[in-house]
Amino acid sequence: MSAHEPNAVKARYARRDAAADAARYSLYTNAAALQAQQERLRAMAALWRGHGWQGLAGRNMLEVGCGSGGNLQDLVRLGATPQCLTGIELLPDRADAARASTPGGVRILQGDAATAPVPPASQQAVLAFTLFSSLLDEDFRRQLAQTLWQWVAPGGGVLIYDFVVHNPRNPDVQGRPLGELRTLFPEARMHSRRLTLAPPIARRLPAALIGPASNLLYFLRTHRLTWAVKPS
Repeated sequence: MSAHEPNAVKARYARRDAAADAARYSLYTNAAALQAQQERLRAMAALWRGHGWQGLAGRNMLEVGCGSGGNLQDLVRLGATPQCLTGIELLPDRADAARASTPGGVRILQGDAATAPVPPASQQAVLAFTLFSSLLDEDFRRQLAQTLWQWVAPGGGVLIYDFVVHNPRNPDVQGRPLGELRTLFPEARMHSRRLTLAPPIARRLPAALIGPASNLLYFLRTHRLTWAVKPS
């Protein structure tokens, strides 16, 4: 597996404007970010209920690239058991933020996910949110996908939330359409849906109109939530 891509990811994140990111993704001040989160949570719950899960309590779940821990907090809100949750984060400051923000019992590992000490078939769900779009090295992307797949227990899956189109203003990310996810996880049964009104449009709308616009302008949704299931 390429040793260069993790360092390249660190360099790309170092170029980003942290203050602008905080404002762009703030659930408190940014109505578009809040709408996207709520829409995603509803879709996650629907996918897992459709998978036959009556709840998340007691299920081992892990997120790769957990950032400051927001998605792990959402899993707890959906009923996951903190002691069954693990987050892996490449950047030390984000890993520290995740430890500070998540409930006691959540395990946060700092470092490269490709070398993380996760036993095979130990997780019922592995989350990869805007992960593959941030990995520009094709070989690393493919091999990391294989690593995540090995962590998943039969009957579990990888939950991917990511761009499906390129962002011309951000050369540090690349869209990952459903066809590419099928190549990354060729053995998986895919359950996928389009989500998230294009953020540049959503940010310009009044808060009350973002949800209806997302429902109406389906063709302007820029992300997919995909549940890639490992056969039992």
